[in-house]
Amino acid sequence: MTAQHFLWTASASALTLAVGAGLAEHRRQRRKNLDSVGWMPWNFIQAMAGLVAILAFAYAMHV
Repeated sequence: MTAQHFLWTASASALTLAVGAGLAEHRRQRRKNLDSVGWMPWNFIQAMAGLVAILAFAYAMHV
């Protein structure tokens, strides 16, 4: 596996994680029991995964 293949895989995986975190945050905001907040920082996870996806994509295009 070359470095470019690894970067494409990392970009796709990070994008999948960002979309999943976005869906989880949407689900958390629409919860029925307002006292059950949860402890996962979905916004932070979504932002970091999006950043990794963008950087890996840009670097894969450059390589």
